[in-house]
Amino acid sequence: MARAIAAIESMSRLPAYQTAVLQDAPAIARLRTGPIGVFMGYDFHIGADGPKLIEINTNAGGALINAYVAAAQRACCAEVDSAFPRSGDAVALLDAFAATFEAEWRRQRRTTPLARVAIVDDEPEQQYLFPEFLLFQRLFRSRGIDAVIADPRAMTHRDGAVWNDGKLIDLIYNRLTDFDLGGPEHAAVRAGYIAGDVVVTPNPWSHAVFANKRNLAVLGDVERLRAWGVDAEDIAALAAAIPRTEVVTQERAEALWAGRSKLFFKPSAGYGSKAAYRGDKLTRRAWNDILAGDYVAQELVPPSARTVQVDGRSESLKLDIRNYAYDGAVLLAAARIYQGQTTNFRTPGGGFAPVLSEVAAPAAHNVVEACGPMGCSADG
Repeated sequence: MARAIAAIESMSRLPAYQTAVLQDAPAIARLRTGPIGVFMGYDFHIGADGPKLIEINTNAGGALINAYVAAAQRACCAEVDSAFPRSGDAVALLDAFAATFEAEWRRQRRTTPLARVAIVDDEPEQQYLFPEFLLFQRLFRSRGIDAVIADPRAMTHRDGAVWNDGKLIDLIYNRLTDFDLGGPEHAAVRAGYIAGDVVVTPNPWSHAVFANKRNLAVLGDVERLRAWGVDAEDIAALAAAIPRTEVVTQERAEALWAGRSKLFFKPSAGYGSKAAYRGDKLTRRAWNDILAGDYVAQELVPPSARTVQVDGRSESLKLDIRNYAYDGAVLLAAARIYQGQTTNFRTPGGGFAPVLSEVAAPAAHNVVEACGPMGCSADG
């Protein structure tokens, strides 16, 4: 997974790739201010022949919650402790998280110290991950950076700056799902971003270059990558990790419908599994909506599963692996455990769970462990 992520980040710097993915993007997404986007989320299913990249998200939530979850894990015995060493000191991980915001600040040619961050989302106190906003506020303040949690409707752009409740905002940690900041309620954030008066991360450029699902069709096009002169090792990493993906068009409609049982359909600018459909459960009505919209068809990669204890019963739940990354480096990996068509936080016994990295060992067989909120399971 880390190798594929590094290859994608390398591709993002290639002028030919940027031209390809930005040609149909909104004008605001072609504005390059410097920041590349904190907490990129690379979501994988673990298939029979290795990890497969399902999607990329620019405002991936849960990183800070998962950092605390990982820090809370304790090995049940010496054998587990040796097979799955703790992945670094928790304080060092939090320092690494904070450092990404400092890096974004400098990427927009800011030379003064970062003084105040606004964690921004619509009606933030009503958001499912509002507790994480509070954790981020604590993280910033513990490092001498003032932090506010703000609704964009309470923000203004005036006098060459963005303001919230009379306080000048240096950097916006953007948790909005309005990826081009086009909503009228986001006017102050949009104006400040376009004017360069505030650092916004992640921003419309980040989404267009990384997270639009049309990009997976480009990243998986081996012949195009070769024509661009992409490194052979990067091409190999991308080919191994990215399921076959294509843009849904009227010309391909008949073939895609015929092969729908092996496909998953997603809106190009979608998020949170909204309006996404498994092909084998697709109705004609939904299919017409797909054809009228902006969708991609992706080769179906069934998720793997883990057994967890729920109210004293053994339950087999699906999982995916989210990698939180910055500038091509994975900062933390976490699992999302669920039941149903797509990831969710409604499944009893499901939710976030830590991922423990196995160390190479000369043992006769390896143990792969996954822990859920109610306990752990181990499979040989």
